[in-house]
Amino acid sequence: MTIAYGPHKQAFYPSRIAKRRSLIAPAVLIGVLLLVVAVIYFVDTASSLPSFFPGHQAGSGHHHAKHGIAALILSAGCFVFAWFQSGPTRPGGGVNPS
Repeated sequence: MTIAYGPHKQAFYPSRIAKRRSLIAPAVLIGVLLLVVAVIYFVDTASSLPSFFPGHQAGSGHHHAKHGIAALILSAGCFVFAWFQSGPTRPGGGVNPS
């Protein structure tokens, strides 16, 4: 027995999720930039980081692995967002009637 049947179907299932294809290129670009930032955090010490990076400390030999992990997670999030925005739009709002 299906609860969402007939006129009440729209209350349970949204008709369409908007795809904004104009956001794909900026999301991929930001994802690549964050990936580069993550690599810089993993490779360079705190004293070798550019001065505008959070965690820059002159004379420090510490690596900011947590900053690198955070940049890596944000990069993956940007790529996943771009992937979902680039998917096909299903006819009928993507709802399977079965």
